Amino acid sequence: MKKDLPIEVVRFKQVREDFNFTQSEFAEKLEINNSTADIERGKTKLAGYVVKNLVREFHINPLWLFGESQQKQVDLSNKLVMPKVITVNNTEQDNILMVNQKASAGYPSNLQQESWYEQLPAFDLPIPEFRNATYRGFQVEGDSMLPNFQPGDWVLAKAVEHLNEAKSNKIYVFVLQDSVMIKHFQPHVETTKIRLISSNSTYPPYEVLISQIQEMWEVKSKLTFSLGENSENSMLKKLEQSMEDLKQQLANFNRD
Repeated sequence: MKKDLPIEVVRFKQVREDFNFTQSEFAEKLEINNSTADIERGKTKLAGYVVKNLVREFHINPLWLFGESQQKQVDLSNKLVMPKVITVNNTEQDNILMVNQKASAGYPSNLQQESWYEQLPAFDLPIPEFRNATYRGFQVEGDSMLPNFQPGDWVLAKAVEHLNEAKSNKIYVFVLQDSVMIKHFQPHVETTKIRLISSNSTYPPYEVLISQIQEMWEVKSKLTFSLGENSENSMLKKLEQSMEDLKQQLANFNRD
């Protein structure tokens, strides 16, 4: 008769299935050789470093893992979501890096690769609102944020340090483990999740685990390159020309 498996083994397997990993993929995440099959069969005990990696990678509560708590994950409300790499200009001011649609595909997997950021154009806007903070530009893809943002628009977003700084219904750029999304933020009844809401009501809400969030940026403004041609305000005309110059540079960047 097959003996019952220890609760930590049952819950270890549950975590893997919750995140939709194969045994080999889960082993790689947790720095286990080959596969998690022996652990899930109860042939190999959970090593301390495996438990540590479960906490680090998936915020699993060790007490829950061993059956001493009903809370599966540790409190993530104060999770650090600040940028992993920043660049500065020759006066030590933070640059505004621009991430186009093509670059967004590789952004999540290159967050800590400083050399990867060298391919991105960097700008310094001489506007007080963009001083003394880290901003990044992201290009809008698709129509899920209509009418707020048109496909191809750019948003300029300010770095968020901790998740608990996020405000309900504000728009943020979410850098997840495998994608970059521009959505409204909404808390979830489950403290381990958040809801991402599109402005376009034809798109349903999207739920993500907090552990999947790598960076967050609060959207502060947008670039549409559609200012009126007949403006009589000289300052606005100068800004319009600057935006046209930026548009051309970004167009060249998109073709690379």
